[in-house]
Amino acid sequence: MNLSHIDENGNVQMVDVSQKKSTLRIAKAHAKITMKKETLEAIISGKITKGNVLTTAKVAGIMGAKKTSELIPMCHNIFISKIDVEFKIDKKNNSIEIFSLAKTESQTGIEMEALTAASISALTIYDMCKAMDKGMEISEVYLMEKSGGKSGHYIREEKR
Repeated sequence: MNLSHIDENGNVQMVDVSQKKSTLRIAKAHAKITMKKETLEAIISGKITKGNVLTTAKVAGIMGAKKTSELIPMCHNIFISKIDVEFKIDKKNNSIEIFSLAKTESQTGIEMEALTAASISALTIYDMCKAMDKGMEISEVYLMEKSGGKSGHYIREEKR
């Protein structure tokens, strides 16, 4: 397999995308955080002392996506035209699912920004609620879908 992040001598490198055509690229990612029932109830009822958990987690996810190229060594710094983060509360499983959407018109993909937004949102929920529940678990971080670019459209298969 020919890896684009490895040069002919086996050294890591940032891929040169200067010859690639700019296209609309969209990525969607997912993360999940599971917690005690009491923690989820406190989030829903606004009783977390640090403030509105989901609003703060959304802002943190957006901010995190904008910093992706500073966190991931070979990731390009690209113009992000849209980042959004949404939450789905699952009372039955005491969890919150996080869904991020990222868009760009660029020469390279925006999957890492979508994944970063979902991950940072989950970490922010943990940070804001850790005084109440240190046993929270972040899981199921994955790319749901991506479109644009040479590799085309990808949709994740259901759980394997």
